[in-house]
Amino acid sequence: MVKSRKPPSGRTNLASCIVATIFLIFIFIIIFILYFTLFKPKSPIITVNSIQLPSFSTSNGTVNFTFSQYVSIENPNHDEFAHYDSSLQLLYSGNRIGFMFVPAGKINSGRTQYMAATFSVKAFPLTVNGQPESVGGPTVTDGLSGFRVGSSMEVESRLEMAGRVRVLHFFTHHVESKAECRIGISVSDGSVTAFHC
Repeated sequence: MVKSRKPPSGRTNLASCIVATIFLIFIFIIIFILYFTLFKPKSPIITVNSIQLPSFSTSNGTVNFTFSQYVSIENPNHDEFAHYDSSLQLLYSGNRIGFMFVPAGKINSGRTQYMAATFSVKAFPLTVNGQPESVGGPTVTDGLSGFRVGSSMEVESRLEMAGRVRVLHFFTHHVESKAECRIGISVSDGSVTAFHC
């Protein structure tokens, strides 16, 4: 005589559900740990390597020059960084004196890409508190922004890079990074005396 098996009790079903739930929670915890330690999207790291003024001239209290900035951009992510809508602008005494778009591109995972940006800056007057200043005058600092004119002047460059990074080839995240530099320029010969980023 064959004995029939008893259907599983409600306690057995409940225990199975609890074990399955604990297992799924454990898997989700592992996925979150991996995401936040290995695959979390990071902003690119911008390093300004060099700033030069290949041409520089002054005339009647105005100055114009060609501006060149050399940077390295490191992608610390586990997938490529596709950048777009990026720009470099140059400011003097709070006013924009130069601008250029950075062409779109891609930087592979863990790689560093070197970029050079060069553009001409149209003639603009050297000023202190909104008033023109003679190029040969003494060094003066305005009390608000710290820009100096006379024997030297200061400009500011702002490089902004925006783009996206894919995580595990499925999820897309927007990332952006900025590099701002204050640049000291000798008005007598156009040499870059110092820059701080």
